[in-house]
Amino acid sequence: MIDNYNHGEIEKKWQDKWEADELYRSVIDENKEKHYALTMLPYPSGDLHIGHWYAMTPSDARARYMRMKGFNVLFPMGFDSFGLPAEGAAIKNNIHPKKWTYANIERMRVQMRTMGAMFDWKREMISSDESYYKWTEWFFIQLFKNGLAYRKMSPVDWCPSCNTTLAREQVWGDDRHCERCDTPVIKKELDQWFFRTTNYADELLSFEGIDWPQHVKTLQTNWIGRSEGASVVFKTEVGNHDMEVFTTRPDTLWGATFMVLSPEHPLVDVISSEEKRAEIEAYKDEAARQSDIEREATDKEKTGVFTGAYAINPVNDEKIPIWIADYVLMSYGTGAIMAVPAHDQRDFEFARKFDLEVRVVVQPDDMETLDGATMEESVPAKGALVNSGPLTGTPGDKSVVAATQFIAEKGTGKKAVNYKLRDWLISRQRYWGSPIPMINCEKCGWNPVPEDQLPVVLPEDVEWKPTGESPLKLHPTWKHVECPECGGEAIRETDTMDTFMCSSWYPLRYLSPDFDEGPFSQEEYDYWMPVDTYTGGIEHATMHLMYVRFFHKALRDMGITKGAEPMTQLRNQGMVLGEDHDKMSKSKGNVVAPDSLVNKYGADVVRAYLMFFARWDMGGPWNSQGIEGTVRWMRRVWTIFNETATETDVSPTCSAETKKSLRRKLHETLKSITYDFENVGFNTIISSLMELMNEMYKARKEGAVGTPEWVETAETYLLMLAPVAPHIAEELWERMGKEYSIHTQDWPQVDESAIVVDEVEIGVQVNGKVRDRIVVSASADEATVKAVALASENVQKYLEGKEPRKVIVIKGRLVNIVK
Repeated sequence: MIDNYNHGEIEKKWQDKWEADELYRSVIDENKEKHYALTMLPYPSGDLHIGHWYAMTPSDARARYMRMKGFNVLFPMGFDSFGLPAEGAAIKNNIHPKKWTYANIERMRVQMRTMGAMFDWKREMISSDESYYKWTEWFFIQLFKNGLAYRKMSPVDWCPSCNTTLAREQVWGDDRHCERCDTPVIKKELDQWFFRTTNYADELLSFEGIDWPQHVKTLQTNWIGRSEGASVVFKTEVGNHDMEVFTTRPDTLWGATFMVLSPEHPLVDVISSEEKRAEIEAYKDEAARQSDIEREATDKEKTGVFTGAYAINPVNDEKIPIWIADYVLMSYGTGAIMAVPAHDQRDFEFARKFDLEVRVVVQPDDMETLDGATMEESVPAKGALVNSGPLTGTPGDKSVVAATQFIAEKGTGKKAVNYKLRDWLISRQRYWGSPIPMINCEKCGWNPVPEDQLPVVLPEDVEWKPTGESPLKLHPTWKHVECPECGGEAIRETDTMDTFMCSSWYPLRYLSPDFDEGPFSQEEYDYWMPVDTYTGGIEHATMHLMYVRFFHKALRDMGITKGAEPMTQLRNQGMVLGEDHDKMSKSKGNVVAPDSLVNKYGADVVRAYLMFFARWDMGGPWNSQGIEGTVRWMRRVWTIFNETATETDVSPTCSAETKKSLRRKLHETLKSITYDFENVGFNTIISSLMELMNEMYKARKEGAVGTPEWVETAETYLLMLAPVAPHIAEELWERMGKEYSIHTQDWPQVDESAIVVDEVEIGVQVNGKVRDRIVVSASADEATVKAVALASENVQKYLEGKEPRKVIVIKGRLVNIVK
């Protein structure tokens, strides 16, 4: 409580009134320019944490500012409510995921209302509602019909004891064991559904027309990983099998002295010799237990097994051995590489360990002649080609083109582009997710559920095994259906969709959450889309923020959405750390609970401190003492507005300079805060309001209360405060007798003439040391400034009657006199 400011009572009073009046209801208004402000929706884990507040309340302040600027603002909220934690709770506590999820939603909804945010709750969407996932399923079918959804074999993490797939977070420890039973996890191939995100790789690399942080664009660019080079076909010595490799440096083909296949490569079983088979199978099992990150680690000791087979190098017809090694992944490129140990460090280490030839084919200009037999490490392939057959001597700036042309003419390769980006695996062997609306018939194959039968509803009468196996697979009746093509017996897909599928289109459902003729109302779409400002964590850069872009572009090509991008502007918040500067977690005991802070200080204080304590895009460690400074500032605001409400007589002692100075500070602050809101810079908004409050207390002492300048300052202060601290601003606005609501008032305009400074104070140096300060007109020319500086008694004293050798004037800042 701040003196006689009962935050609990006053905040509830205004929250109830705003809701009853539907103050934040957003409806189409063709007479106003729209602004769709969106912050990433939360997962209903049970309680709001301080990170939710840090993401949502500054975003709310920005949305409020845009509304005061005259925009018709949509700022909705919902819940991304499918996901693994609900299944964990079901197994652990014997509670149905739906019951657990919706109880959490109700709790978090109540907590969110204490923020005082301008969420339009009538637009709420919940991704696990049947009315929502009906359209998630419908979108899947559209992707399938347009050739963007397909099925293929793909590895998953598998617990052989629990007989189920595991999510990444369920695989624990360096030894990669199951969180439930400690059994070592293996890789297992399953038939799964994918979306063709790679069809949009090049378009996803273009960020034209959108205002997104450079770091996000860089992360997405690197994730897509476009590289130009050549596709080269090696053939096996026996069987004449093709092995395609992609290389960015086809000019190093003459240095390829062995090949390496991923242990999962389909040719491994075909080409391996019988005497090597047992060793190879053991190696494959070991590789299957490692994550891709572990396998690709540069400091990992190189391991591998010779297959007993050989390939023919297409540029020189040399026979080279074929190995398997875990540092080559099937998920990147073709799962096969040509190893050039002289010019690649991983290949070099592998060659040295297994005594394979190192052949130099590029001689750097700035190095002694290289000898593959004595090299201690690989060297970059920068220089002219050597030991490269007909291309020997080709300069480095022409070698790639020459080599690509050479293999094309031989018919063994061609120019190619490769991407690190893989198609999106959307199958999840889970219950609590949107069903994949596909049916498999032995006669007709895979076909979508007829659209008039959507949604495919999750059965609620399911049993949970402690192993975590999906109840959909075990349900006695749910999966047995008629084939939509022939009417015969068929099986429903028992996998559910990746929850990122649900969050890829949720901005569209906010437009019309009760609409049942389609996923959204076209009228609402045409008015509100695209999202104008999207806020959320940068940790989503290469997943959600990629998927939502892919999804929009795919739907656009089907005629469902419009434009190149779903969000015009993106801004990311940082992370609130514990007071120990570590990431917050219950196990560390450093979690900050917003509910207790709101009970103690009020929502406005918590909102303001979250905007003040760190740069919003960077975050920082929580400081339980620091919030007291925000409490003191809010107390001063409350006090001065209540005390001066009865001080109506203008003091005859108030000087014109005091009034002028107060108004100048007001408009400097207004200009600064306007700029900060436009540029999402919240911490300086609070510091500017604190500085202006200091000026108001000073002006009050000098008799400014009641003057037109004071009245303007007081009203404008509350208008600037309103987006940050909506409750106290509304209360003080009412006590001033102003029209309800402060949140429907116009944002004040900066008076540039009030900011103009008539006079400036300038330091005067003599031989580099400040000897005096002079006051001159802000518009004074250089000659006038020089004259005033030289006329100074102090300056004359240090000049000792001599004429200065040089006088340098830095306008508005400094005069430097050299004697």
